[in-house]
This record gives sequence, C-alpha cells and structure tokens, in this order.
Amino acid sequence: MAQVFFHCSSPAEVLLDHAGREVEDLVEARERAVGMVQRFIGKPGPEDWRDWVLHVSDRDGEEIFVMPFASVLGRPH
Repeated sequence: MAQVFFHCSSPAEVLLDHAGREVEDLVEARERAVGMVQRFIGKPGPEDWRDWVLHVSDRDGEEIFVMPFASVLGRPH
C-alpha cells in the first residue's frame, strides 16, 4: 500500500489534498483519479473544467502522473 495525494490545478487556482489516500497500486490510483475528476465535473455550476489538471503525487511530493480533466470530459460537441 502507498499513500498518494490528489492535487487539482487550473491556470487560476490550486486545490491541495493534505490527507491523501491509501492505494494498492497505480491501477487503483488511476481509478480513484478518474472518479475524483468525474465528481468535480459532475457538480452543477458554471465552472469550465477543461483547463484543470489532477496531479497525483507520492508522500515525498514526487509526481506519479497527471490527468487532465479534459481526458475525462471528452471532446466538446
């Protein structure tokens, strides 16, 4: 098990995850990242999520991977 942190950023804002989450492996970390992005974009409101990015980091602050919200949003119609 490893503790990972899910930080979100846009050009104008940064949301830090101070608690982190325990995950078994990178597959679980990615699944949690997708779920987190889906929860953000599913909230009602005027936010344009296309410029947001989820940064997944380890306990030492090393970035493991990034997930642009746009990769979950898909292409606009």
